[in-house]
Amino acid sequence: MSKTYPPPSAAIDPDPSRSWLRRAWPLVRAHGWMFGPALVMSGAGLLVAVQVPTLIQDAVDNSIVSDRVPLSHYLWWLVALTVVMLVVGYLSKQLLFRAAAKIEYDLRNIVYGHLTGMSFPFYDRAQSGQLISRANSDIRAVQMYLSFAPYLLVQCGISLVAFVYMLAINVPLAVLAMLPMPLLFVTSRRMQRSMFPLSWLIQARLAEVATVVDENINGVRVIKSFAAERSQLALLQKAATGVRWANVKDADLRARWTPLVQNLPRVGMAIVLLYGGHLVIQGDMGIGAILAFNAYLLMLQVPFQVFGNLLMLGQRSSAAAKRLYEVLDEKPEIVDAPGARAIPRVRGDVRFEDVTFGYGDGPDVLNGLSLRLNHGETVAVVGRTGSGKSTLARLLPRFYDVRGGSVSLDGHDVRDLTLHSLRESVGVVLDEPFLFSASVRDNIAYGRPDAEITDIERVARLAGAHEFITELSDGYDSVIGERGYSLSGGQRQRIAIARTLLVNPPVLVLDDATSAVDVQVEQEIHAGLRTLFADRTTLIIAHRPSTISLADRVVLLDGGRIVADGTHRELLASTPLYAEVLAQADESIEELRSVGR
Repeated sequence: MSKTYPPPSAAIDPDPSRSWLRRAWPLVRAHGWMFGPALVMSGAGLLVAVQVPTLIQDAVDNSIVSDRVPLSHYLWWLVALTVVMLVVGYLSKQLLFRAAAKIEYDLRNIVYGHLTGMSFPFYDRAQSGQLISRANSDIRAVQMYLSFAPYLLVQCGISLVAFVYMLAINVPLAVLAMLPMPLLFVTSRRMQRSMFPLSWLIQARLAEVATVVDENINGVRVIKSFAAERSQLALLQKAATGVRWANVKDADLRARWTPLVQNLPRVGMAIVLLYGGHLVIQGDMGIGAILAFNAYLLMLQVPFQVFGNLLMLGQRSSAAAKRLYEVLDEKPEIVDAPGARAIPRVRGDVRFEDVTFGYGDGPDVLNGLSLRLNHGETVAVVGRTGSGKSTLARLLPRFYDVRGGSVSLDGHDVRDLTLHSLRESVGVVLDEPFLFSASVRDNIAYGRPDAEITDIERVARLAGAHEFITELSDGYDSVIGERGYSLSGGQRQRIAIARTLLVNPPVLVLDDATSAVDVQVEQEIHAGLRTLFADRTTLIIAHRPSTISLADRVVLLDGGRIVADGTHRELLASTPLYAEVLAQADESIEELRSVGR
């Protein structure tokens, strides 16, 4: 059995009117039991660290200047404080990084779960490279901010504590040290406004690079067959140049603003050295006090440096989060209707009633089509390219919804059935099967992971795949390469047929599922399929007469309508268009064979 993993601990707030942080807050809150102790221990470590300058002040005044207390007394206290800071720091980082990993786990599961729930129309218009980029680099940017921004803010909180100690030492000196802070605030705000649009641009251009790389990897055979490597390299170079330009601009902004944000507090240090040194010379402040004051001022500098990084990280994360929300706010078009029910025991009566359908905003592909398939009947659909044959195969399992009319199974409109039960009942084998980078056994058992090897071999024999599978190096345990390209087109199709047969659906759709198989092998497959067709409803999208011979009835599609319905012999005798379509299909097959030779 495959290992199961827990679901995400929380979900993104669906309200798009809220800020990106408020929408992501449920994820942070779900892991508060780790974040809370981590932040508390981090704060405790900082409070301990704040005691060190005071300890140094006392050591200088009481042991070095006046020699009233042994110096070893303060050394042991310093060692003790260091040990406490080490332990607390280790525990806080341990919890923090675990919480960060859990947030990333949740984000990836939320995005992946959403993508798997999206409908086919979404993937018709989405670029896979863009989706991959948002599911990787954008998730990481958001996770980094959600996980570490609270920690960095606690680190910045040390500045308040340090300032209180500075006031305790000398109020006028503490006020003078903070004079550059208003200028620092203004500079930080201007930096924030300038960074956001550029952060968005960087994320978008990284996605463009991911898109080019993804398409080049998936289409490598086409690229090589046309010797188009140079043109694709130029395309990638163009996308990479865009990323470089955006990153250079980002570096320019960082170079312009970061030194100001990080170094303005040092102006306060110069003031402290000037005025504080004067106080020491005049005898109004001790040497230990000025050393402690400078130590606290140094503590103030670190948070301001962190604050600058936090601002830049926040802008990058904000841009990344909004790109993620663009995907998460997309609603699937094909969903279970309110009150949808699982279909009871399926008999297999299929009806297309006055169906009108088109893709997106395009013209109608089907126009008033009506077709009936009775239980146990095998019907072949024939027509020219673009006549709407494959569209029928996509409407029955409700990959798309009709514009008009209805599609029903056993008298139930498919829109009133749950998608899960419908697609369990309708098995589809496409002409371009997708295989996973896994073993042959796992690919065939994809719909039934717990299937016994005897069942897997049985359906492989029915699909005409058993013989070539046993000739592979590891038989059914042989790992198929990316998309199954280590196999021939016909072998991939036979494994895809076996994969569907193993699920044993009561309704079967074969969308030109043997187009890449030679006639002899196809006849062997048909011999096995005939026994299966006896008690199941089958819709075959066909071109070859040998495939059509499997059908009890043939319908001819033209212009999105059924123009003829009957047996193969009847249509040959009565419908010239039918003979013409078959002749064109034979010519196409012969052309492909001649090219192959």
